[in-house]
Amino acid sequence: MTRRRGALGAASLVLAAAIVGGAIIVFGGGASEPADGHQSARTARVERGALSATINLSGILTYRARPDGSPYSAVNQASGIYTELPAAGTEIACGDVLYRVDEDPILLLCGDVPAYRDLASGAAGEDVRQLNRNLHDLGYDAAAGVEIDPTDDDFDWATRAALSKLQRDRGLDATGTLALGDAVFQPGPMRISKLSGRLGEPARPGAEVAVTTSDRLEVQVDLDALRQDRVRKGARALVTLPDNHSVRGKVDRVGRVAQAPETQGDVGTATVPAFISLEHPAKARRFDRAPVRVEITTAGVESALSVPVTALVGRSGGGFAVEVAREDGQHELVAVNLGLFDSAGGRVQVEGEIHEGDQVVVPAS
Repeated sequence: MTRRRGALGAASLVLAAAIVGGAIIVFGGGASEPADGHQSARTARVERGALSATINLSGILTYRARPDGSPYSAVNQASGIYTELPAAGTEIACGDVLYRVDEDPILLLCGDVPAYRDLASGAAGEDVRQLNRNLHDLGYDAAAGVEIDPTDDDFDWATRAALSKLQRDRGLDATGTLALGDAVFQPGPMRISKLSGRLGEPARPGAEVAVTTSDRLEVQVDLDALRQDRVRKGARALVTLPDNHSVRGKVDRVGRVAQAPETQGDVGTATVPAFISLEHPAKARRFDRAPVRVEITTAGVESALSVPVTALVGRSGGGFAVEVAREDGQHELVAVNLGLFDSAGGRVQVEGEIHEGDQVVVPAS
């Protein structure tokens, strides 16, 4: 057997003691000395397989926003009166109408650069590139019989033709130019979180019209800052929804700035936010701002010998042992080194003179 000594800090020893509780037997002498009272105990098999260490947290199911969890802001650049606004909770795709000013549709286009100028033939830059990408992804270049390179940052005749086609489809004048107030750029499809503008009120350039988030669900948890180094991007997670159904996911990002407890004088530990993406977000679509339970896998081994945590026996000189029940009816205490604790499975990785298939004594239930 490949011998790998599992490092175990004081915290893990405390955990072992807490789980074993009254089942720990403290004894002196060598590791081969039998423990008393094993006749009333039962046995469990030493197994080889995968183990995982996890932490359990409370979280909030919400819609993805900025990397730090703050929402986006949709800024109006048109002048007039708000004549149509979306309701909170509405999801709007790239290329669709976001709201109307003086009955003219204002489009949602996708891109990280906010609208800051008119776009017309001869313009060039990152804002033109994202316009070209929208026109190509939405199929308006093909619909207009032209071809647009979505990485091109030049506004040329193909851009003008495809934009005219989009404008006709959305009820705008087909000018082939994009005026500053004709569209709002956001990073992707949006969900209206809160309206700032009001129907019938003036639409002022530079004023926020809505607070938005992505249309993609995710889970936010607050990590004890002392646990931050245990949770890595890409770590597997299991999210239990309010109806007790579970959805798998993975850690998408972990914040870097610790947040102090909100209440003044609170001596609680500072936390950092972590965000978990869901493999199948549609399974959680009916929930919003719902409390969830989250289990994050922080470490794992593919193949390790393990025993139930309750099989551990404390040694008077320090360390642990397990009581092995031999086929001839004899019991032998075997010293073991501890590795990974699998809290979900109630097992612990062990290394020593112990083999797969051995039977170890555990307290009788």
